[in-house]
Amino acid sequence: MSQPQLNEFIPPPECPVFEPSWEEFADPFAYINKIRPIAEKTGICKIRPPPDWQPPFACDVDRLKFTPRIQRLNELEAQTRVKLNFLDQIAKFWELQGCTLKIPHVERKILDLYQLNKLVNEEGGFEAVCRERRWTRISVKMGFAPGKAIGSHLRAHYERILYPYKLFQTGDNLPRATLTNDTKDKEYTPHDLPQRQSVQPQETCSIARRAKRMGSERIKSEPGEDCENRPNLRRRMGTYSVKPEPGKNKAKKRVVLSPQVDQYMCLVCGSGTAEDRLLLCDGCDDSYHIFCLIPPLHDVPKGDWRCPKCLAQECGKPAVAFGFEQASRSYTLQSFGDMADSFKSDYFNMPVHMVPTELVEKEFWRLVSTIEEDVTVEYGADIASKEFGSGFPVRNGHFEVSPEDKHYLSSGWNLNNMPVLDASVLTHVTADICGMKLPWLYVGMCFSSFCWHIEDHWSYSINYLHWGEPKTWYGAPGYAAEHLESVMKNLAPELFESQPDLLHQLVTIMNPNTLMNNGVPIYRTNQCAGEFVITFPRAYHSGFNQGFNFAEAVNFCTMDWMPIGRKCVAHYRELSRYCVFSHDEMVCNMACKAETMDVDLAAAVQKEMTIMVYEEEKLRERIKKMGVVQSRQVDYEVLPDEEQQCCKCRTTCYLSGITCACSPDKMVCLYHAQDLCSCPRSNLTLRYKFTLDELYSMMTSVTQRAESYKDWVCNVQEILENKGHKRELHSLVEQAETKFPPTSLLDQLRVVTTEADKVAVMAQQLLNGKRQTRYRSGGGKSQNQNELTVEELRSFVRQFDNLPCNIRQAPLLKDLLTRVDDFQQRSERVLSDDSPSPLELQDLLDVSLGLDVELPQLPLLRERLEQARWLEAVQQASSRPESLCLDTMRRLIDQGVGLAPHSSVERAMARLQELLTVSEQWEERALSLMEARPYHSMDTLDAALQEVENIPAYLPNCLQLKDVITKAKKWLHEAEALQLGGRIPVLDSLSELVLRAEGIPARLDPLSRLEALVSDIQTWKESAAKTFLLKNSPFSLLEVLCPRCDVGTGQQKSRSKKAKEAPQIGKKSSTKLESLCDVERALSESKDSASAMATLAEVRQREMEILLSLRASNESKLLPAENCCALSICVCQKAPSGSMLQCELCREVFHCGCVTTTTELEYGQAWLCPLCQRSRKPPLDKVLPLLASLQRIRVRLPEGDALRFLIERTVRWQHRVQQASTEGVLEEVTKMVTLKALHQHILFIFLEELMVEGFLLQVTLPETEQLYRYLLYKLAPLPSHSSPCGSNTDQDQPSPRGNKCNNALTSLCFLSYFAASQVNWVQCDGSCNQWFHQICVGLSAERAEKEEYICISCTQPDYDRGE
Repeated sequence: MSQPQLNEFIPPPECPVFEPSWEEFADPFAYINKIRPIAEKTGICKIRPPPDWQPPFACDVDRLKFTPRIQRLNELEAQTRVKLNFLDQIAKFWELQGCTLKIPHVERKILDLYQLNKLVNEEGGFEAVCRERRWTRISVKMGFAPGKAIGSHLRAHYERILYPYKLFQTGDNLPRATLTNDTKDKEYTPHDLPQRQSVQPQETCSIARRAKRMGSERIKSEPGEDCENRPNLRRRMGTYSVKPEPGKNKAKKRVVLSPQVDQYMCLVCGSGTAEDRLLLCDGCDDSYHIFCLIPPLHDVPKGDWRCPKCLAQECGKPAVAFGFEQASRSYTLQSFGDMADSFKSDYFNMPVHMVPTELVEKEFWRLVSTIEEDVTVEYGADIASKEFGSGFPVRNGHFEVSPEDKHYLSSGWNLNNMPVLDASVLTHVTADICGMKLPWLYVGMCFSSFCWHIEDHWSYSINYLHWGEPKTWYGAPGYAAEHLESVMKNLAPELFESQPDLLHQLVTIMNPNTLMNNGVPIYRTNQCAGEFVITFPRAYHSGFNQGFNFAEAVNFCTMDWMPIGRKCVAHYRELSRYCVFSHDEMVCNMACKAETMDVDLAAAVQKEMTIMVYEEEKLRERIKKMGVVQSRQVDYEVLPDEEQQCCKCRTTCYLSGITCACSPDKMVCLYHAQDLCSCPRSNLTLRYKFTLDELYSMMTSVTQRAESYKDWVCNVQEILENKGHKRELHSLVEQAETKFPPTSLLDQLRVVTTEADKVAVMAQQLLNGKRQTRYRSGGGKSQNQNELTVEELRSFVRQFDNLPCNIRQAPLLKDLLTRVDDFQQRSERVLSDDSPSPLELQDLLDVSLGLDVELPQLPLLRERLEQARWLEAVQQASSRPESLCLDTMRRLIDQGVGLAPHSSVERAMARLQELLTVSEQWEERALSLMEARPYHSMDTLDAALQEVENIPAYLPNCLQLKDVITKAKKWLHEAEALQLGGRIPVLDSLSELVLRAEGIPARLDPLSRLEALVSDIQTWKESAAKTFLLKNSPFSLLEVLCPRCDVGTGQQKSRSKKAKEAPQIGKKSSTKLESLCDVERALSESKDSASAMATLAEVRQREMEILLSLRASNESKLLPAENCCALSICVCQKAPSGSMLQCELCREVFHCGCVTTTTELEYGQAWLCPLCQRSRKPPLDKVLPLLASLQRIRVRLPEGDALRFLIERTVRWQHRVQQASTEGVLEEVTKMVTLKALHQHILFIFLEELMVEGFLLQVTLPETEQLYRYLLYKLAPLPSHSSPCGSNTDQDQPSPRGNKCNNALTSLCFLSYFAASQVNWVQCDGSCNQWFHQICVGLSAERAEKEEYICISCTQPDYDRGE
């Protein structure tokens, strides 16, 4: 995108170049003053030093590391930046409408939208241009050839792109308009100039690249391309999305048709119709019809869309001040040079030293004037030489100067020396100002530039190029400064509207040809290495670097600059711009050195002083008339810079300023006294550095240097007659001694001055108070024999009236005397008080620090301060009895012993000693009460505690006694509640209560009875253990008495494939009481015996279920198997072999050698394995006395509940056996064959459960053996040795005792008491292959031969045999 063909850059005329001789070069300011009439006409000039003047480069290259500024060239030029800002606003407007700005082509050139908009506005606007048909005229003004109907194209582009934005700004309406784009249009990428200033660039960005902004590498949006398929190109100020094609509405923007669509109403027409054309704002969610918008839209936009309200808010944001960005990385000198040389050689495609300066100059001004190309460079500007060292050698620097180069250290052309030479008025500026008094370093690269600016305070500047490629300069003379400013403001008013001080920011350039065409005289020069360029006061200058170079610059001011500098301060005041230094301060500093000042310089200073003093006097008189009556002299030099600035115009206040108590941190100069605040003028205070007399005195001293001895004599006489200030006497004496011959008047003046000095020295010593030292305990100062007494001070103050002059210390000493009198009065009042405040005493001692006078009240004040602090400490300790321990009381008493006697101290000591005595006695008594044996009764301890509670102190033993009584009462309450209402206590609660009583040193009456109960319980448990437990039994008493909850623990697990189903029978058992610990905890937590019995009944049910499951599992291992050796039985987990035993309870088979039996078992005698034989099984008549004795003890314990349950279970089992016998159930066994199969099955299950529970009882009953023998003899009188299949039994086959089938591999039926020889067997044809009695399953022999038989376990997998 370019303007019509720009004219080629025409270099301005050259500035003067001077080549001084060695003689001329010796005095820099004399030579500059010589060439000034010529050089100031061009604003800048170049000086070539003599050929042999070649100072060594002294900068510390190894330490020099800097972060450069980033400069985008086309953003520097004022008019180009205006265009970029305008295009950014247009792009932002269309982006918020959901469209992308694309710049159209006209005659194969990108259209300049800014110029088009400007010309249309100049012609009266769009309607006027259309009405009067001026589009052809506009096309000609834009540089297009007439006669090609370019005007119609311009109108179409304006109406499509710019006119909606214009309407948005004015708020008017227009016919429907859309932002349609041609495929040749170039997409515009906004610069976001202000917003980018605070954003650091990416590490990977090119340092200085040459890129076409409209180049082909940019992302292009083809027609019909959906926005969602492209990357999001939104930036901080604009969004770049493709304008949607008609008919491709973005679904997420359109309000979806739904029963709730009526809630979306167009905010323009208030209607909810035409839902397919209803838009939702992406900013605020307001809804609008696309045909109700300004401008209307044909289709729903694809990108983000903003409503008019959000659009106005976004586009109305104020612009941010433009400034340079800092680079994202730092450079050394070498790395920056490598980058700079690489950039220039790549850009021009030739070695850097072969690129002509004219080509670089034309290319630079072409780049800054185009918006089609972006070139970015970096500039290491304003690098402080103080940090890394100047390029010139300096004294005491790191650079070692050779003997032949020593003269460069003191050379006036050394930029470190030039600002502070005697002829430079900057010498009198006390601060070291970087850039003005201390040089700045500049490291440049090709195209890096410095923008149009004038130096601070319109001073001179001098720039020296140490080495590198040339630096091109442009300058305008000082008289043309206002003209240049006016031209730039007229050509780029938009920039100055948002940033009025733009030219002070050094961020804007303008083509010299443009300035010259508007009447501004411009001159140029190429500064080569080893050359100086000097700019004169208020001379605007700018330029750029031809390539990698290193320069150094500093400011200086000669006496001819002083009136210009004062005008600059007034100009700054109008612009509200900060001053770098105070011009008045500099003038005053010079005036203070008028005695040694050059006479010519004194004449210039005298003019400045006259203007300054008269102006100050006029201003002070004006504010006095305003009503400002308060004034105070201050030393502005000690104030920070920010506190010296006028809050209105930002000028530096040095001579005077106005403040108000309502805002003490704000100050205004006398020009803006009315702008400080709205308080009455009488509240304002004039803060002045010098009185008018002092100012006139300084002005006089300067005048004296410039005028004659007569003025000096008049001044002396006037001072002596009017009793002037002592400082003025010294000034006159020194002036006369250096300038005039000795006279009697001078002698008289010396005598007066000497006498005044002596008095002033003594006064100053009194005021300094250098002998002060704080007293270690309470402040104050030590007495010194050399100090004046109060009377001597009073007499010394009276001598001031006899002096022929005023001394500065006089009012201070009078104030000192006033403060001493006030101190004595306050001391007498405080000391008369019986109990003075420590703060008041300390305040008096602090005041005495500033009184360098002998004060007799000080010793007594220190004594009273120590006493007051001690009394305060005693009072604070007494007010907190909880922290007043014996050690604290002893410490306070020890401190009080060392105090001076006083009635208040003695009273406090007596109270404290009495409290300590009582406290110690009760501590000892409380300790003896707790350590006494036997323990004291509760009544005794309670009585002691009541007496102790009245003592206001922290007594640990008494607190411990109180804790003992509290614990004892709690214990007694719990012991009483343990058996309240006839309740039977639990053993655990009883034991815990007895254990706790051991730690309570008090007599507890119920303790002996509780200990006896615990002892009886222990005796009972030992008796029960002897009754039930076997010798060396692994089981505890509770394990034996409780139903078994760990049935099968330790038993061998079957490896038979057919036996894996059996353990599933026990799945329905409870999981809450799975171990003895669970049972014991449940019994301990049970509230009464009934709940304990219920818990044990639940365990008994679980025991029966698991045991029956275990029996079925163990019997399943005896099924026929192909390999008998695959079985694992017995405790040894080995295969069956030899003679074996089978447990009648768990049905596990054991090798006879693996278990021990006391006697040889006979037929009809039941054998139980070691895991099932858990106790001695005493007779019932031995067990019942145990329960009776426990009931007499009346204490509940888990073993007692288990014993009770065992007896009840035994009695119930006996009842069941007797009932079965009485009801004839046992007689039915003999008739088994005649019964039906189902009846047989139920009977067998009943008998099995009855027999199993009898074996589980840990009590020996005659019914158990009788029932077992009866069933055995009735069902199997003789053991059989034949297998179910009729095969012979091998002699080596294992024969389990007690089993009715001698074949160990044969499966046992549900009722194992049938003899195998008396019944026929049948094998299941299902998956289990088990053997069953035919009579048990209801089969005849014929039917078993003809039909297949499948057992109930295979047909009904959920069938539970145990049930």
